[in-house]
Amino acid sequence: MRFTPARSYFTTAAAAFGLAVFCAWMALKWWPALLALPLFLGFGAVALYLSLRPAIEVTETGLAVGGSMIRWCDIRRVDQTGWISPMVVDLTLVAQIKCRLIYPGDRVNSNRLLRLIQQNSSGALINGVPWRQIFGPPREEEEPQAFRSPKYRLLTESDEAEVERLYQQLRTAGRFDADK
Repeated sequence: MRFTPARSYFTTAAAAFGLAVFCAWMALKWWPALLALPLFLGFGAVALYLSLRPAIEVTETGLAVGGSMIRWCDIRRVDQTGWISPMVVDLTLVAQIKCRLIYPGDRVNSNRLLRLIQQNSSGALINGVPWRQIFGPPREEEEPQAFRSPKYRLLTESDEAEVERLYQQLRTAGRFDADK
């Protein structure tokens, strides 16, 4: 699955920069408008940064973020922050390497991505809780369960023998409509 940044961040950045230009124009006649100018510029820069984040691709082997690949077996810890949209997750990799994953998507896609990261990181602690306590044993360790349908006897042995005899008779005749 591929998770791309929401388009609303780019629109928000354009609106913030437009308001910054408006504040600069208004400051020519009314100087207190300069107070809002750095706020709009800062907000526009953050929104533009989020809109230009690379797409995150979830594969069977790991997470592809931009040009780098994080394998599922390398993730040792997945810690949520308070941010949901944009989603910010702290990953601890092998050798205690810390990685902050930022996904600027809508709430539904952010929750879906977080759930996929948590489910596929089978060797990790999820917010300090072992993966097995949350999701149970990994798929590789589950014992295969053979689901067999029960066999019910519909005919007695003598009836089965009669059906078999009639079938053989029809088969040797070469046709099923013997009366015609």
